[in-house]
Amino acid sequence: MSGISDVAKLAGVGKATASRALTGRGYVSEPTKVRVEEAARTLGYVPSTSAVSLATGRTQNIGVLMPYVTRWFFAEVLEGIQAALIERGLDLTLYDANPTSAGRRQIFEHYLARKRFDGLIAVGLEPELEELPLLMAIGKPVVGVVGEGSETSVIEIDDHNAARRATDHLITLGHRRIAFVGGGAEDFWAHVDRRRLEGYRQAMATAGLAHEATHTPSRISLPGGYAAAVDLLGTSEGRPTAVVAVCDEVAVGAIIAARRLGISVPADLSVVGIDDHEYAETFALTTLEQKPRQQGVKAVELLMSEIADPSRAPVHITLQPRLIVRASTAPPRGMGSVIRTDSTFDA
Repeated sequence: MSGISDVAKLAGVGKATASRALTGRGYVSEPTKVRVEEAARTLGYVPSTSAVSLATGRTQNIGVLMPYVTRWFFAEVLEGIQAALIERGLDLTLYDANPTSAGRRQIFEHYLARKRFDGLIAVGLEPELEELPLLMAIGKPVVGVVGEGSETSVIEIDDHNAARRATDHLITLGHRRIAFVGGGAEDFWAHVDRRRLEGYRQAMATAGLAHEATHTPSRISLPGGYAAAVDLLGTSEGRPTAVVAVCDEVAVGAIIAARRLGISVPADLSVVGIDDHEYAETFALTTLEQKPRQQGVKAVELLMSEIADPSRAPVHITLQPRLIVRASTAPPRGMGSVIRTDSTFDA
């Protein structure tokens, strides 16, 4: 295997110059840098992480902390983070801090405290668990994907607005009996779900429909949405004509439950979700789109800026979701024809 001395020899420079050119530690003229990089490519030389760390004082590693790895949103964010880090030649260490696991506290108090990373991306950190102070005490830059507080940079969608717009869409179609399905069925109920419930309630109140507002708790999953919808739709008395689901997986569960109960979607029941999950197109689901992969990429960009400049002030980026109208929503029966489908509306 070729070493740094071989690269230096081929590029016609000293070993120290070759090292500076490849690690970015210290000044090297642009023509020399290009020549060294070309020599490294020719020889197939890749600087070892330990060597770069010694030269730069950095680990070349980014920590990622998230409560769930297999759930759609978190998996999509992780893919975006990984792609952005690979592009920069950086490693990734994943900390799976499931809120129900006994090891979550140990991750915060021991594994993260070892500081084996240059910065940390925390996805879905719950503010009421009071874990942010533990992260800030580590002394490394932290960026959140979904979160609260002014201590760190955060990127997220406007969850309150997403649910409000989903509800307004149904109200505009003529629906009055609109139920919110999701959140509140688990001890670990994300603040995201609560904000979406608040957005729904605000839209109902603004339309003079606060007395019609109902909340059916559900686990945040397709089976959870199915079970909650069976209870909600199982009797014809007081049955809603429309549902705002806390997320697309819950919405799809509600659609399946309705169909098994003989309730036609959207003729007898309109359903709106939030996410634009990969299942949304399959079930012709009207939804508010968020792009978690892009949020992951943006989180890396923010973190790298803060690593380069630790004095940089935190920023809070709130993305506005798009309404994508498909075939799961229509005016209530007897109020006119179904509006066009597969339409997209910017926030």
